[in-house]
Amino acid sequence: MQRYNSLSALNRTRLRVLSAIVMMAFSGASHALFEDGDARRAILDLRARSEQLQAADQNTLNEIQQLRNSLLDLQNQIGALRTEIATLRGEKEELNRLVEQYQQGVDSRLRQFEPKPVESDGMAFQAQPAEQQAYESALNLLRQGEFESSRDAFTTFLRQYPQSGYSASARFWLGNAYYATRQYQPAIEQFNALLASNPQHARAPEAALSIANSQIELKSVDAARKTLENLVTVYPDSEAAVAARERLSRLR
Repeated sequence: MQRYNSLSALNRTRLRVLSAIVMMAFSGASHALFEDGDARRAILDLRARSEQLQAADQNTLNEIQQLRNSLLDLQNQIGALRTEIATLRGEKEELNRLVEQYQQGVDSRLRQFEPKPVESDGMAFQAQPAEQQAYESALNLLRQGEFESSRDAFTTFLRQYPQSGYSASARFWLGNAYYATRQYQPAIEQFNALLASNPQHARAPEAALSIANSQIELKSVDAARKTLENLVTVYPDSEAAVAARERLSRLR
């Protein structure tokens, strides 16, 4: 608005100057008042003033154009910044999505190592998923009749998970794997380890009976008789005790 008022004032001044020139040119009274030299100087002064005013107008127009150019540059910069902000926002959202996916993957992998409640041979305890899988894999090998592979798998299991809740059951099945491959002394050792560590285990009476059977295979009849008698005394109501009494009757 200020520049507009300045331009208007300049235009009004220019009109006044031109009017004065016209008046001097055509008014007889003006010619009477001025000598030729004075009139020439007046005209030159007026012409110089007019040129100054035109130059001032041009400078003002240049300043306005520069302002317009500056505003255009500023708008372009603002547009570029908005585009950059939108890009950064999109990258942030993508990064958040990737972080969330990564966290879900980490949580999933961690759950693979977290212990969970399991039950085996009447015992409830916590076991890691890998631990449970290793035990069940070894047991499946035994059920499939792959006794040597099962023996090796149970041996590895007991070495990797010595404090496992599956330990007593693993020793029982390892003893059976040894027995199936006619390795009676290692079988006796595993059954005895079960009885020593967990005499109340659900498989304990069967382990005692398997010890006696292994002793019989080794021709240690007296040792087998003693084992059977102890079984009947310690686990009198078990199914293994019924089998023990029948074997004792044949050993006498």
